[in-house]
Amino acid sequence: MNKDNLIQAIIQHLKGDHALLLKAARTAHAAATDAENIPDNKYETLALEASYVAQGQANRAQEIERSMQILTQLQLQRFDAESVIRLTALIELEDELEQKKWIFLVPVSGGLTIKFGQETVQLVTPASPLGNELLGSSCGDVITLGDKEYELLSVK
Repeated sequence: MNKDNLIQAIIQHLKGDHALLLKAARTAHAAATDAENIPDNKYETLALEASYVAQGQANRAQEIERSMQILTQLQLQRFDAESVIRLTALIELEDELEQKKWIFLVPVSGGLTIKFGQETVQLVTPASPLGNELLGSSCGDVITLGDKEYELLSVK
């Protein structure tokens, strides 16, 4: 699995999310400023609510923009079977039921799951419980997260 291509796929996914959020923010802003939504009394809050939605979507769009900048500038490290896991590691895990999953340890966009080729890759930040457990581990180690155990099969 090529991490350079994976980063590009993640950025493309984020660009789509960014465009969608900007469109939604513009729509909410239009609703907030529409003449028909001017309140007649203090209990009519449609315009106020729409302005909150617009601001929230604009904030999220800024966060995605920042994430794209960070991912674009990210220096990808290369790992092998003896490497200690740190930022930019692409890790293959296997649970007790022999179900495999790919984890990409990155500084932003934690929780995002992306389809990449035939695989699904989950982005995890070091601040997350899983990311924290993975840091400093290496191939063959077993980590415990809650009531689940995972064996580290490979790292790239």
